[in-house]
Amino acid sequence: MTKKSIQTILESLKSPLVHKKYWLCFIAGLSLVFAYAPFSHWYLSLFVPAIVFYHLAKQSPKKSAKLMFLFAFGWFASGISWVHVSIDQFGGLPLIVSLGLMLILCLYLALFPVLAAYLTAYFSTKKQLNLWLLIPFWLISEYLRSVVFTGFPWLSIGYSQIDSPLANFAPLIGEVGITALVILINVCLVKIVVTLKQSNKKRLALPLLLLFIITALSYGLTDVNWVQATGKKTKVALVQGNIAQSIKWAPEQEWPTMLKYLDLTRVNYDADIIIWPESAIPAIEPSVQDYLSTVNQSALLNNTAIITGILNYNFESKEYFNSLIVLGNKKEGDDLGYYYNHRNRYSKNHLLPIGEFVPFQELLRPIAPLFNLPMSSFSRGNYMQDNLIAKNLHILPLLCFEIVFPHQLAANLTKQTNLFLTVSNDAWFGDSHGPHQHMEIARMRALEFGRPLLRSTNNGITAVVDHHGNFIARIPQFEEAVLTTEVALVTGETPYSQWPRLILLLMIIIPLTFMTLLQAKEQREQ
Repeated sequence: MTKKSIQTILESLKSPLVHKKYWLCFIAGLSLVFAYAPFSHWYLSLFVPAIVFYHLAKQSPKKSAKLMFLFAFGWFASGISWVHVSIDQFGGLPLIVSLGLMLILCLYLALFPVLAAYLTAYFSTKKQLNLWLLIPFWLISEYLRSVVFTGFPWLSIGYSQIDSPLANFAPLIGEVGITALVILINVCLVKIVVTLKQSNKKRLALPLLLLFIITALSYGLTDVNWVQATGKKTKVALVQGNIAQSIKWAPEQEWPTMLKYLDLTRVNYDADIIIWPESAIPAIEPSVQDYLSTVNQSALLNNTAIITGILNYNFESKEYFNSLIVLGNKKEGDDLGYYYNHRNRYSKNHLLPIGEFVPFQELLRPIAPLFNLPMSSFSRGNYMQDNLIAKNLHILPLLCFEIVFPHQLAANLTKQTNLFLTVSNDAWFGDSHGPHQHMEIARMRALEFGRPLLRSTNNGITAVVDHHGNFIARIPQFEEAVLTTEVALVTGETPYSQWPRLILLLMIIIPLTFMTLLQAKEQREQ
């Protein structure tokens, strides 16, 4: 080994990348996964980010961005590791390639917190980082993460608080507001530590006051009822077929699957509404009209309504749609219930990249099976669609990934909406923490908008949640089962349900204005 090579190694050991604070930020990011379901140690979110925020102090924009990058990369690498299950098991790619795709995804998602850190440092004074600015810039970066390239707002930090006292804020300011509060709490902790180290007790007042106010309001909002019980209940049955993803689209399994759902339903016709999961019927709607007619007639005879996922093909426009249809549901003036192209249906709007549509498909589809997954050529339904009607109830449907987007839900919410319905097929992700995080997000939607939520899936998590986001009933994953329970209906509107975009805007503008004024005050004092 030459003298020059030894010198190169020694120089590399002096690199900031091996400095303990860089490793600390990365490990802190990795640990944040335990704040989310299924681990649900929500308190971690209230101090783990503070470890990183503390080390951002007095850093240049580039150094702040580097520290935040290591934290964010660890956060997403552990938090969305479940995505690799679908890529590895169903993508048909070598392990090294599938890991490379996961690396690219995590690097991309890490850019958004990095943007928040960079802007915070850039707009601070040269002498001192104004951490207060991180709150509005964090919200801006999270909003961008939810819309750029169709959006992937998974792991937004507010979701980790669904079982914490901060969840009481959800009907008022939504998950986005809870995210702002979590960041604010972490900033306050950093401010307290820095102030104690500097022995400047005068500056303890503001962070302590803010922490006191947040704590007091968290518990003070516990008994606030934003919506009111109607005194009415509806009986529901959610069917979990537990069809293995490896055989779901096999042609020889089409009829066995459809007969299984029909058999599981027959003993539950006493329910008002029966739910089958996303694409429960593994066939194109026009090709199984005889089967659908049989199910429809059975539902009509038993005075019930069956909502099922199915794929539709429009022969005129030559487009595929991931849809929900209502079978049965006899009502005044309509003895037919279901018939093809009945208006009582929903077509998914927010499609999942790669899984449901392939961008630049002419280039990507020839590369690997990953870009040719079954049913990956869907067209979008309208952004705004009528609620489904079942047993005179108005049901707002969201298919799978759509539950992550509160603004889409808000756009389709009406004063008549009684229930939220989300159906999914999380069999793609096996026994990972992905389905648990998905359920956690659905619970937050129920709490934000003040409506009970039904969630029917192929292999779990199938559950019913009340308007507080609490489980009414659920059934085990990976079992063939039917969940039956009664759901109490409510009426009224939460503040967040009425003004979600305005609240987001205010959550950015108010702290941005306040922190700018505070920074100007601190500069004058110096």
